Amino acid sequence: MRGAPSKDSSLQKQKVRLVKVSHSLNKSTLALVVLILIWGSCWSIYKTALVYMPPLLFSGLRSLLGGIILTAFLIPKWDRLKWRQNWVIYTVSALINTVLYYGVQGIGLNLLPGGLFSVLVYFQPILVGVFAWLWLGEKMTVFKVVGLLIGFGGIVILSADGFTGAISMFGVILGLLSAASWAFGVIVVKKTSHKVDAMWIVALPSIIGGVILTGAGSIVESWTSIEWNGYSLFGLGYGATLGIPLAFVIYYALVNNGEASKVASFTFLVPLTAVLIGTLWMDEPFTYNLLTGLVLIIVSIYLVNSKRKVNPEVQTGQ
Repeated sequence: MRGAPSKDSSLQKQKVRLVKVSHSLNKSTLALVVLILIWGSCWSIYKTALVYMPPLLFSGLRSLLGGIILTAFLIPKWDRLKWRQNWVIYTVSALINTVLYYGVQGIGLNLLPGGLFSVLVYFQPILVGVFAWLWLGEKMTVFKVVGLLIGFGGIVILSADGFTGAISMFGVILGLLSAASWAFGVIVVKKTSHKVDAMWIVALPSIIGGVILTGAGSIVESWTSIEWNGYSLFGLGYGATLGIPLAFVIYYALVNNGEASKVASFTFLVPLTAVLIGTLWMDEPFTYNLLTGLVLIIVSIYLVNSKRKVNPEVQTGQ
């Protein structure tokens, strides 16, 4: 019959459709790999830079520059900022997600190996589940409860060396405080996500918090103690270009393509990557406690993120 599609034509269309889906999956997978590498490698890079820069000044400048760069890309979407309506949200987010998280992170990285510190910080997904249950009314599933208990066991094992003096117990506390501030920041942003733009809630608090941290560093630290060399400049540049702007562009591209659950499910690869890089590149000790704690936290992250739909919450990133 005239006009009826041929069998060959139908097969050709199906092949084209499959090729497009395959290309889309390949792009998403590549983007996810890049995101994990950025977040996983930043710990050793920042640890190296902190040898030559005081922690508050380093954290402040990194956040400030990263926020400015991200804002430059958001200028065409200036109307989505809505500062007058949302200045309280931006300010609270700046204090929690930038000042507290990045500030504590900078100080803590001076006290612990980068890989170990990253494992402590990535207790965050488990804490998000608890905070969401307490303040957002989200369901506490069996998977979440088991994941929380296993993750807590991992933290206890990781902290064991702190009681013997082998590692800094204060550093362990700062690592957990970083995780808690990040998790609480996610809850704050999630609760106000209907009011603020997803990218502006990253860019503007980074600038506000960066100014506060840089100001605090200027008071309690010394600019003259900064050694401007390849290590400090690379660490600062890495955080200001890849750690904040590029990481969030990739993250929200994945979220917009419906890949938020995939990002959450593969979060465990970040501390694993950080530990491997720290061990191979920084010659950081790879102890039995670190291995055991890492495995338990990886399992807990998987359990917390399994069997549930994941909303595109803001990840503060590195």
